[in-house]
Amino acid sequence: MKNALTLMLAGALAGLVVASLVVPPLLGWYAEPGGLPKGASVQAVVNIPDVIRYATSRLLRGQAIGAGLGALAGLAAYMLWRSGRNKAPLPGPRPDAGAS
Repeated sequence: MKNALTLMLAGALAGLVVASLVVPPLLGWYAEPGGLPKGASVQAVVNIPDVIRYATSRLLRGQAIGAGLGALAGLAAYMLWRSGRNKAPLPGPRPDAGAS
């Protein structure tokens, strides 16, 4: 049980790190206006607190999803490791098989 929790926590941490690296560029790509000619500027008036709330909520949601997926991957790794470890050895030839 301790090994399962350790692998799940390690997976959650790895998922969190990966999400922290992947989500910000995705947010920038998603929020980038498309279809504008090269060099054209976008005239926009935004409410900065709403923009900050949106970006941080999406980042935290992405990190939570990454941590959850990492924990599931850690649990799956533990299950695979445990199933391979508990296999019973194949029985060898019986000693009385050749005597008849």
